[in-house]
Amino acid sequence: MEKEITYSEAGVDRNLRAESKIHLINFDQTHRFSKSIIKLPYNTIYQVSNGGYQDHVIEGIGTKVLLAQLANKFDTIGIDAVAMTVNDVIRSGAKPISLTDNIDIKKSDPKIIGDLIKGMVEGANQSEVPITSGEIADVKELIVGISDNPFHIVCSCTGELDEKGIIWGNKLEVGDVVIGLRSSGVHSNGISLARKILFKRWGGKYDAFDIPDGFDREIVHEVLEPTKIYVKPFLKVAKEFQIKAAVHITGDAYLKFEKLMQANPEIGFEINNFKPQSIFQLIKDTANELGIMTDEELVKIFNLGWGFAVIVSKNDKDDILDYFEKNKTETECIGKVTNSKELSVVYDKNTIKIK
Repeated sequence: MEKEITYSEAGVDRNLRAESKIHLINFDQTHRFSKSIIKLPYNTIYQVSNGGYQDHVIEGIGTKVLLAQLANKFDTIGIDAVAMTVNDVIRSGAKPISLTDNIDIKKSDPKIIGDLIKGMVEGANQSEVPITSGEIADVKELIVGISDNPFHIVCSCTGELDEKGIIWGNKLEVGDVVIGLRSSGVHSNGISLARKILFKRWGGKYDAFDIPDGFDREIVHEVLEPTKIYVKPFLKVAKEFQIKAAVHITGDAYLKFEKLMQANPEIGFEINNFKPQSIFQLIKDTANELGIMTDEELVKIFNLGWGFAVIVSKNDKDDILDYFEKNKTETECIGKVTNSKELSVVYDKNTIKIK
């Protein structure tokens, strides 16, 4: 019997993660210290003294830092660190107003730090948001990796919005349309599995600087392609049209839509349009040389061509698609809201119920 290639095999156990996240409910005990806390499907916003609201998120880029160490290239993951936070904060309708960062490193290295900051500045420029503070910590006994000087990086982002700009995510209707915004590739999710399938360093097929058939650059640089930043096109559209909900398709990929089903118990989703870049087909084909990866596992891990999604009324669909096109943002309808109370995807002509 062929070995099944799963995220759990790569070290990411969804069940243990879900059990761990149960403890997050204890944060609710602290909400009495705020004038107003609003819990949205993905974000928690809070009222500030001027009557407006703020949103705050913090994110890392996981084991993608190991690929940066393998390639000795550190600028692009600085972009990733910014992208993961700003793309999260806009889901509530908030405009990013401040970024901060934290770099934990074995020993301060001007080249590594300089390249990371170069990337973060590029991400901030794309997002049009200032980086207002940061921290660099030398923690020799804490940080481990595959290079002589390993490190880890996270960013946090604060966003602001007013009440009329909140994207509530709780009034979805059957017939609403899911519009996908094109990804740039793997982004910063599923990297633990991609590493172990693709790279000999972790038991996979390729040397880091191999160029697989059909590709025009080394495989490590293909996977290091930074996460696309959606701030400017999304906020422009949100200003002109009603966005009912927004999803950053990151960890757990299309399982992300489950939170919207929890906020709208009478609806379901069908995601039926995927346009995976070549890197995803390479991951699947290579995995199937090592064992077998099911399409169900694939859609629970990787973005498969769409890094962000908005849910809108079918009456607004065409105007919103046109608006994105005018702003040079590649979008397509990728699914719809149904009355099934199930989360299903149609991938490679197979219909899969993932929730």
